[in-house]
Amino acid sequence: MTITQVAAAFCGRRLNSVDAPYTGRMQRAWFATALGGALAVMSAALCQTDVSATAALDPAVKAAHELPRLHSLLVAQRGTIILERYFNGRRATTPANVKSVSKSVIAALVGIASDRKQLSLNDPIGKYFPELTDPAKRAITIEDLLTMRSGLESTSSRNYGTWVRSANWIRHALAKPLVAAPGTQMIYSTGNSHLLSAIVAKASGKSTLAFAQEALAKPLGFSLSPWLRDPQGHYFGGNEMVMTPRQMLAFGEMYRNGGQVNGRQILSKEFIEDTFEPRGRSRISGREYGYGWWIRDMAGRKAYYAWGFGGQYIVLVPSLDLTVVSTSAATVSEDRRDHRRTVDEIIEQLVVGALGNGQKPGQD
Repeated sequence: MTITQVAAAFCGRRLNSVDAPYTGRMQRAWFATALGGALAVMSAALCQTDVSATAALDPAVKAAHELPRLHSLLVAQRGTIILERYFNGRRATTPANVKSVSKSVIAALVGIASDRKQLSLNDPIGKYFPELTDPAKRAITIEDLLTMRSGLESTSSRNYGTWVRSANWIRHALAKPLVAAPGTQMIYSTGNSHLLSAIVAKASGKSTLAFAQEALAKPLGFSLSPWLRDPQGHYFGGNEMVMTPRQMLAFGEMYRNGGQVNGRQILSKEFIEDTFEPRGRSRISGREYGYGWWIRDMAGRKAYYAWGFGGQYIVLVPSLDLTVVSTSAATVSEDRRDHRRTVDEIIEQLVVGALGNGQKPGQD
């Protein structure tokens, strides 16, 4: 191995260990101590791009330190982690309740099952819920659920508590009235994602957790912890998944890399391209939605993101080869909305804006 190759190995951290706690700065310090003298100078020169990028993120770190609800902030560029910070007593191994980021994971499982021909996005849900008798509801497709265009009244927001306290979450979600024609209007509803979880289990012949372990987590290099199930034993399809920030980063990087991990195609590039095609727009936030991922511009660049209550984010900015992860307290409190808006601003202005400064979209 050449000196250049050795130094390059320590300039940043490749994502081949989703739970490795070391920071890029710590690795460079170890390298400099180990080699010293002229070789350390050479290492610094070889790492200049990484050092510059890390320095550009100093204002983001400073702002992040001021947030009592923030737990982590990770930034990877071109497959290398250039920033990894944990706050308020959290560590790299501290798991996070990723809340509605779970919807993006469920969407990936639907995509994998589709790639394997275990289901079709055009399948009507009546195929999986034979107890459903309403012809209009039976004709709702899997794609309608993925894009939040089922037309069913939402089980989220003011309806959420009643739904999760019900004796049968699937029956409750399917019993909601149709308030829009399926396939037309986006109506955000966790019930849609929960129906997808049940469909994935029926189509694959495994529980959602077992399928996720085999088809997604294992290829990404980690194991998913069990999460909440409904009264009938179906794994919650839109909330309450638990992941470490590094696991979230690995999941996001898979999407950014067109579904590939270490040369293996986990999720088809075609499904990811369809995921990032806007299918509807939230009446509340005004932001666009694809297959379980949100879409908006950040600092003048197209960004795609998984978004969970309280400030859980996986943000992809393809024009910068960038993946950003944040986790926060998921508890209900008066300051949670202000916190979420501040995290938004840090990611957009102090991460995406800082790294994209002076670089045209699409420029290497």
